[in-house]
Amino acid sequence: MSRVLLITGAASGIGWQTCKLFGKNGYAVAFNDYNRQSGEKLLKELQEEGVSAAFYPGDITDEARVGEIVTQCLADFGRIDVLINNAGGLGGRSKIDEMSTSFYHHVMDLNMTSAFYVTRAAVPALKQAGAEHKNASIINITSIAAYNGGGPGASVYAASKAAVLGWSKGLAKELIGAGIRVNLISPGTIDTPFHSATAREIVESWKKDIPAGRLGDPQEVANVLEFLVSEKASYLVGEVIQINGGQMMD
Repeated sequence: MSRVLLITGAASGIGWQTCKLFGKNGYAVAFNDYNRQSGEKLLKELQEEGVSAAFYPGDITDEARVGEIVTQCLADFGRIDVLINNAGGLGGRSKIDEMSTSFYHHVMDLNMTSAFYVTRAAVPALKQAGAEHKNASIINITSIAAYNGGGPGASVYAASKAAVLGWSKGLAKELIGAGIRVNLISPGTIDTPFHSATAREIVESWKKDIPAGRLGDPQEVANVLEFLVSEKASYLVGEVIQINGGQMMD
């Protein structure tokens, strides 16, 4: 039986490339996104390539919807071997003295609370997979902003990604005994729709601060995710892999 990937926020950018790569490597791909049109387009592409796939639309800041998604995934595929909490976003920009309470909660929910909901719901199935083959995985997405505080108006985004970082390290200690490895990636400036609200000339100007001299490609991030769930990474637990062309080194 194929191993099963469950990934959130997957209908563009890094998530899209990850679904394609894991499907090519024999995984069944269960993915979520709030954008139904983009999700259905990705589902069609995966199925045309012979990948066993299912798309679960919905907002994963909705606790009840998360429960439905995980339940349906298990009904469709019978297992979950890998969970990638990819959904998230900047949510906008706001200075602290202009920030509404609703904006604060929106950004925290989008990046941190959603990952908590999905992980809590999926862990029983991941424990079953871990007991079977000792290499179930959860990968969470932090950000360079968790280390440097983010750009203008992004303090809450930085805080939410720092929360994901600390929480994931705690999870790594908690779950490794159940055969579940928890790790993180920390992308720098990757050329994805995440930056679509920013003028292209501004995005291009960021290259001067990246030693590699270019933006990252989503495929380069998907390649790291592929490695992290493989047996080649079997002794990596609670690790953070920076993917940023030298923009930040720790």
